[in-house]
Amino acid sequence: MLRELIIKNRTYRRFYEDVKIERGTLEELIDLARLSSTGGNLQSLKYIVSYTEEKNSLIFPHLKWAGYLKDWDGPIEGERPAGYIVILLDKGISKNCFWDHGIACQSILLGAAEKGLGGCMFGAIDREGLNVALDIPEQYELLLVIALGKPKEEVVLEDIKDSQDVKYWRDENQVHHVPKRKLEDLILDI
Repeated sequence: MLRELIIKNRTYRRFYEDVKIERGTLEELIDLARLSSTGGNLQSLKYIVSYTEEKNSLIFPHLKWAGYLKDWDGPIEGERPAGYIVILLDKGISKNCFWDHGIACQSILLGAAEKGLGGCMFGAIDREGLNVALDIPEQYELLLVIALGKPKEEVVLEDIKDSQDVKYWRDENQVHHVPKRKLEDLILDI
């Protein structure tokens, strides 16, 4: 069951924007992150939820979509995320988030996959612009943004053919292909 969720938990960049996400759903996903492990049990992450068109429109322009797809600027209107979770470090609790935000994102995205939703985790963010747009106090450091919605694209995993080429790509039918290294290429017998 966990393996199926991990395989289903792909990075989705196009959504059915008209399929709304309720605040309660976002809170349920954040609760999974809350229950997950944290460095030193400091629990220094805080979250901003967005599920309205108005707030979503403040977040969308500050995200950098699909670096490998040079001819694509991100989802068009109607294919944009229905919601976002913005992950912040509360510097009043800790100056170091350790690996907490990675664990939190994985928990949130696995929970989203279980609910039939998909997401995209962003580290490539115009942080200064988003801090201003959301009026984030200086006490908080913007770490990551997760875009969420009902996926509108198919994502296919495939074995890497050339061990150096890890770039994802889209075919003529807009199927998103994600090359993955083979298991035997990852395990070192030393």
